[in-house]
Amino acid sequence: MAALQQTPISLQSKTPPPPLSSSLTARSTAVSFSSTFTPLNLKLAAAASSSTSLRRGGGGARMNATAASSYAAALADVAVSNNTLETTVADVEKLEKFFGEPSVFDFFVNPTISLEKKRGVLDDIAKSAALQPHTVNFLNILVDAKRIDLIKDIVAEFETVYNKITDTELAIVSSVVKLESQHLAQIAKQVQKLTGSKNVRIKSEIDPSLVAGFTVRYGNSGSKLIDMSVKKQLEEIAAQLDLGDIKLNL
Repeated sequence: MAALQQTPISLQSKTPPPPLSSSLTARSTAVSFSSTFTPLNLKLAAAASSSTSLRRGGGGARMNATAASSYAAALADVAVSNNTLETTVADVEKLEKFFGEPSVFDFFVNPTISLEKKRGVLDDIAKSAALQPHTVNFLNILVDAKRIDLIKDIVAEFETVYNKITDTELAIVSSVVKLESQHLAQIAKQVQKLTGSKNVRIKSEIDPSLVAGFTVRYGNSGSKLIDMSVKKQLEEIAAQLDLGDIKLNL
């Protein structure tokens, strides 16, 4: 791989959401809904209606993916209409962290827990994470439609929609230790040169199995890989030392 350029480009920082202010216990407080059903809310309601129809029609995982795509597109439409796309993607990143916690996800998909209790916890999440009103409304629609189980798929689909709207290439950087911002900037610059994208978003992951160095996945569903890890180098050395490839001169 060509050497990384030394000129850094700015990266959008990610601010992790604060912890929940209370445990996931029964709450009676419900998030209030606006009595005015605006055109923006209609988009979300239409996605909910479409999801319900898909469930009735059956189809399993494929139908769930279609429903998640519809919800993500509806949320993106709301964000674009409100001129809040960047703050909405920040909200979605917070939701990814919240619902990535098994206890939080299990609570919301548990059918024995009432909608009122789930709305109460949503209220806690909304306040502690300072979510935008339309994001909170979106979550409540998912709860009411009993489609909160799709939240992880919706997050992934929303990222895809966002990247298309903004001509952004997503690069997932895996390393043994957290890389410095200037190193991530250099990686982003290289990915931008390789893809010709207007913007590059970096997601960092820790992977101790790499031993040292880093890997970068980008392209459609991470189909392209830049592997600068010691693990790869060790695998190449091991392959070269494979006894099956050794020829003895007798």
